[in-house]
Amino acid sequence: MQVLKFGGSSVANAANIGRVLDLAEAAARQQPAVVVVSALGGVTDALIGAGRRAAAADATYRELLQELEQRHLAVVRELLPITGQSAVLSVVKTHCNELESLCDGIFALGELSNRTLDKLVSYGELLSSKVVAAGLGARGAAHQWLDSRQLIRTDARYGHAAVDFAATNDRIQAAVQQAGAPLYVAPGFISSAPDGSTTTLGRGGSDYTAAIFAGALSATQLEIWTDVSGMMTADPRLVRAARPIPRISYQEAMELSHFGAKVLYPPTIQPVMRQGIPLWIKNTFAPEDAGTLVEVGPPANHAFVRGLSSIGPVALLRLEGSGMVGIPGFSRRLFAALAREQVNVILITQSSSEHSICVAVSAPEAARAQQAADEEFAPEIQAGRLDPLYREDDLAIVALVGEQMKNHPGISGRMFAALGQNGVNIRAIAQGSSEKNISTVIRQQDVRKAINVLHESFFEATARQVNVVVTGVGNVGRKLLEQLNRQQPWLLEKLRLNLRVVGLATSKQFVLDEEGIDLSNWQAALEGGQALNLTTFTEQLLALNLRNTVFVDVTASADVAQVYAGLLAKSVAVVACNKVAASSEYQSYAHLKSLAQEFNTHFLFETNVGAGLPIIGTLGDLLRSGDEVQRMQAVLSGTLNFVFNNYDGTRPFAEVVRQAQDEGYTEPDPRLDLTGVDVARKILILAREAGHPLEMSEVANESFLPASCLEGDVPAFYEQLAVHEPHFRGLFDAAAAEGKKLRFVASFADGQARVGLQALPPSHDLYSLQGKDNAVLFYTNRYVEQPLVIKGAGAGAEVTASGVFADVLRAVQS
Repeated sequence: MQVLKFGGSSVANAANIGRVLDLAEAAARQQPAVVVVSALGGVTDALIGAGRRAAAADATYRELLQELEQRHLAVVRELLPITGQSAVLSVVKTHCNELESLCDGIFALGELSNRTLDKLVSYGELLSSKVVAAGLGARGAAHQWLDSRQLIRTDARYGHAAVDFAATNDRIQAAVQQAGAPLYVAPGFISSAPDGSTTTLGRGGSDYTAAIFAGALSATQLEIWTDVSGMMTADPRLVRAARPIPRISYQEAMELSHFGAKVLYPPTIQPVMRQGIPLWIKNTFAPEDAGTLVEVGPPANHAFVRGLSSIGPVALLRLEGSGMVGIPGFSRRLFAALAREQVNVILITQSSSEHSICVAVSAPEAARAQQAADEEFAPEIQAGRLDPLYREDDLAIVALVGEQMKNHPGISGRMFAALGQNGVNIRAIAQGSSEKNISTVIRQQDVRKAINVLHESFFEATARQVNVVVTGVGNVGRKLLEQLNRQQPWLLEKLRLNLRVVGLATSKQFVLDEEGIDLSNWQAALEGGQALNLTTFTEQLLALNLRNTVFVDVTASADVAQVYAGLLAKSVAVVACNKVAASSEYQSYAHLKSLAQEFNTHFLFETNVGAGLPIIGTLGDLLRSGDEVQRMQAVLSGTLNFVFNNYDGTRPFAEVVRQAQDEGYTEPDPRLDLTGVDVARKILILAREAGHPLEMSEVANESFLPASCLEGDVPAFYEQLAVHEPHFRGLFDAAAAEGKKLRFVASFADGQARVGLQALPPSHDLYSLQGKDNAVLFYTNRYVEQPLVIKGAGAGAEVTASGVFADVLRAVQS
């Protein structure tokens, strides 16, 4: 004997029922089978709704009942040939008339008791099972309809009745033995009390019914047919990469089911587990899929984590106070108070100091649970020995389940690290002594992110998803998008990073798409975006709550820099090409660094100093390894180096500056480069990264530009450069006469920083810089006489973009 159960989606309409009939007949050809069916999808909820409307004196319950009747009649007419419809239509009409009479009584009394509700909802399974049985009869399949109410005996706890297995097993065995049919059809979910009144086995009880039949008949196997291909490593509605679990132990299945895996109703496992009956979870709509086998012994598998599950919303209730310490009985009283209110405790944790007890309950039961506990402990609360029960709402539980976790150290640490790196705050933790389950309580809004993060960490050996948002699509931003697009396949293959750009913004508009933006046509996506409001932009980004998110600022905007703090506080990494934040007031700079550390994320700005050169990274390596910087000398402006390498007196200084701007080396306003302000920012950032709390006002800036060059707009600036050509020629000639070259040098020593134009001799390390090269000389405790030199191209969109790209990878790989 085998037992097959079909859920509501499997019998939702005539077409689906046709599939069920195919599967039932195929099973019966192998060996006798019992087919247990749920109500048509959505019918149970509709019946409950009708009953509640009737109890509330809302006459629209009749409309609901009429819709249900028409739905069942339509299924019969579509499923059966005309010649076989009459008797079944009559059965449907009879049951629907009974339903109407029952609801009329509820309407008249204005009351819906649990006993009446059980009677009301039982009609869903009665109707569906009669229709399925009629379908088999129309095909000529020998079968017997069994009334589960006559076979499954329970107590009188309506709504969640407890099964009397001794009486139930005897009745089922006798009924099957007497009928001797090859195929049986039985309604799930319903049963009866000792007085014969209808009871139900709880929501999801059709699974339980099937298990009861399987246990009573010592079935060779139990098959649960649903709309997914087995138990999944995670909820596929939350995790696209979720995959079926081929084999799983009963214990693991129970844990996953308890914490929200909807495929299996938790009590189902008990009757079959006791007898070691294999349980298959299969897909009605893809019967060729293997599904999941639930079995007694844990299957041999290298995967020590079997699956992830979540349940919510829940509320966390915390009882605490010094009056609890060393005094027995508080836990017993708390759980007794909750039990009296029929509140189910989902999770329990207690501090080792005995100062507090924390329990999680379903959100709808939270207010009742809080009131019960406050009443129970009113004397202690009044006396100040206990605090009033603290309640925290809008939470959920995420559970990691695996039989073999107990044999692998570090699972908890890996779990908590993955969540922490993505800003998922853990409110409570519980782990059973069997170590099959690690449960965490988190915010309800973080469930999707948490499940995806953990699934990546424990199940996805292929790729880790990285979500990038780029603000600023000028020269550098465009190059960055080109590089990201070109490098995506390599990152996926070599680094197992699925890097996607999910957001773009300019000074005028933005677009966010959690599915990822097509980088081969990002301009079109941006054109169809929203008008930019930075607050709206960041709020929408944070609302997406995506894992492994990196915000990239490729602007020079002070307004954009203002959003960094809010992003870092949500564990969104910030990569800044923009120098504003790192060179602003020291307190602001330090605050951002502190936020990154506090929220376990990154604030990276390597390109602030030397475009793609690893200057800040190298400085950090020196300090972390115990070295100390004594002084620094640097050429930190590729623009100024380009200008002074190309200005030789044969053409005007203004023409050389314009060439630098045309080739993309300067800021949009070249005066930021030529006044030394940009260089001053860079040496300030290096000094700060070396551990010195300098302010911008403390950086001495010896400008070589005449004052009139700083007046007016950019065109006026170029006019003044031409006017002052003799000044610039004089500077060049004076240096050339001594065999020296002009270099705009930034230096730091003895806690002081300065920038200015210098004439350097051939013996100086900065003399021979070519083109747009930058160079930094670090003199440290280890590099005393010969400095550590970092040298290379320090300007240009391509190399700057590559530096930003490197920071993005740093943010998600460390």
